[in-house]
Amino acid sequence: MATVTEIDAARRWSMLALGVFAQASSAVFVHGTPFLLPALTARGMSLPTAGLLVAMPTVGLVCTLIAWGYVVDRIGERKVLVGGPLVMFVAGTAAAATTHDIALGALLFLGGAGAASTNGASGRVIVGWFPPERRGLAMGIRQTAQPLGVGVGALAVPAVAAAHGISTAIMVPAIMAGIAAVACYLGIIDPPRPEGRGADRANPYRGDGTLWRIHAVSVLLCVPQGVVWTFALLWLHRDIGWSLAAAGALVTATQILGAFGRIGAGAWSDRVGSRLGPLRTVAMAAVLSMGALGLTAWTQWWWAAIPLLIAASVITVSDNGLAFTAVAEIAGPYWSGRGLGIQNTGQNLAMAAIPPVFGALITIGGFPAAYLAAAALATAAIPLVPTAHRRLPRRGQRANGMRAGAA
Repeated sequence: MATVTEIDAARRWSMLALGVFAQASSAVFVHGTPFLLPALTARGMSLPTAGLLVAMPTVGLVCTLIAWGYVVDRIGERKVLVGGPLVMFVAGTAAAATTHDIALGALLFLGGAGAASTNGASGRVIVGWFPPERRGLAMGIRQTAQPLGVGVGALAVPAVAAAHGISTAIMVPAIMAGIAAVACYLGIIDPPRPEGRGADRANPYRGDGTLWRIHAVSVLLCVPQGVVWTFALLWLHRDIGWSLAAAGALVTATQILGAFGRIGAGAWSDRVGSRLGPLRTVAMAAVLSMGALGLTAWTQWWWAAIPLLIAASVITVSDNGLAFTAVAEIAGPYWSGRGLGIQNTGQNLAMAAIPPVFGALITIGGFPAAYLAAAALATAAIPLVPTAHRRLPRRGQRANGMRAGAA
């Protein structure tokens, strides 16, 4: 196994790029499949059946996140970053070849299970190879994989399905996953870990509520993010009167700005030497932006509501990388895979509940009620943010002999 001193900066950043690509291929498989809905319903499939079918990758992902985290902790990151995308490639290729809807659903579930592999493994590579004063920035860049994947899926999947059919469209994420598997096999090196001392392998959840509190904070802060992502386009079109094209363009722009927000939050945490301090500040900003958005939507002050929507779209995603990095650092090299699996499972379950729950709330009380409810839940996250678990060395003050894999 290579040591930290044997890996130069170029190699670290190349492994970050591979992690981003692997995670983006997973995002296309999981979040791009719903863009098959127009093609599936156009061939006569009912909307409920089509909706269930395209949800199968998400179900597969949620069911296996913690299991993949355990595998990462046991066998290392490289094998998982090769094996998981290979599962996506095989499942996607088989799904493209089948003509049976039940078989298609089962294969999409299997592909989603393979997609879950990259969540924890790519994060562990970053925490393992980047020094503490660079991890926030690196993890912020890694967190852009999801919006990039969603963007690729939105652009490619429906267009390919319309031009060449559903089977060819399913091959888009399958081919990306195959490329990711080969690239990770050639370019990923497992980061070093401390020798297997009892303290290193001890369960970080036992006798300490820090990680559980971070998980709870992330679940609560998922709500404003999910509400904005899910309903912004409908709100702009139905309440404000924008065309679908104009509303879609604004939502796409907020996705791009949100990606930069994640990077900026990570760099900020490196500069101040803390993940949890910025996390608390982002939580407070989410409360203020969503509360103000709800009030302006209620008063129909559109001149203020649109800028607030843009601001909220950026702020509400900026916590993801901060919490993800904090979990990996606190859990340590022998538990971070499981910790990140628990983190992602909670967030995905929360995101899955948002469309039906807040859809019903919007039906009863309108969009302002949904925005204010999201602000209230984000408020509950603020006191849950733990105090700084350990202050990180500032840039240029890295402790001598510190391992890049240490928390």
